[in-house]
Amino acid sequence: MKTNKFLAATLAAFVSFGAYAQTVDEIVSKHVAALGGMDKLNAVKTVVTDRSLAVQGMEIPSVTTVVVGKAMRSESTVMGNSMVQVVNGTTGWMIRPAMMGGTGDPEDMPADALKQSMSQLYPFGTLVNYKENGTKVELVGKEQVDKKDVYHLKVTPKDGPAIDEYVDATTYLVSKIKAMTNGQESEILLSDYKEVNGVKFPNTMEIVGGQMGSISFNTNKVTVNGPVDEKIFTKPTK
Repeated sequence: MKTNKFLAATLAAFVSFGAYAQTVDEIVSKHVAALGGMDKLNAVKTVVTDRSLAVQGMEIPSVTTVVVGKAMRSESTVMGNSMVQVVNGTTGWMIRPAMMGGTGDPEDMPADALKQSMSQLYPFGTLVNYKENGTKVELVGKEQVDKKDVYHLKVTPKDGPAIDEYVDATTYLVSKIKAMTNGQESEILLSDYKEVNGVKFPNTMEIVGGQMGSISFNTNKVTVNGPVDEKIFTKPTK
């Protein structure tokens, strides 16, 4: 009798493990479909996002330009000063005003900052094409965020630290991301997804727990496959 119980428990464990593995793939597959499907995502070559940031009582306009998989430029205006971050292939540079510890001249981006910024070359998140990118995705369990059922996924990129992503169990869109930034845990809350050219983008983001406190991002406009002058990614000479 004990042997039969042991075999039954072992079999149940194997069945449970198989279901878990399948569930991860099902969740990711439904997530990709919710974003618009792989055909629509693969058709996106450039994305320009015009946002307004609210931080410490200031409203900061920001424009991020992405050539998918190749280059990214984010430019913000803080109290009349321009702040620029650029990733171009495997290199990065930035411009920081004096009020943010810079000189106002172009400078190389530190290795850690470059590593974090590389993820912005892919505007659809870490779950899309995760296997092809060498990313490991594990299902932690089903939980609740703001009284809504979510799937809690642990996502470990090939060349970066693990993050936690929470996929809404109804919409299959990411509603929250937890990550360590500069030694501090922060949360990114994503909501109000809107469709542009058949692809969904979060119109509202809020970062909670970072060094600068709460930061809200509200999207004014997203342009997909518009013209981009790739000269904007080249580091200017002083």
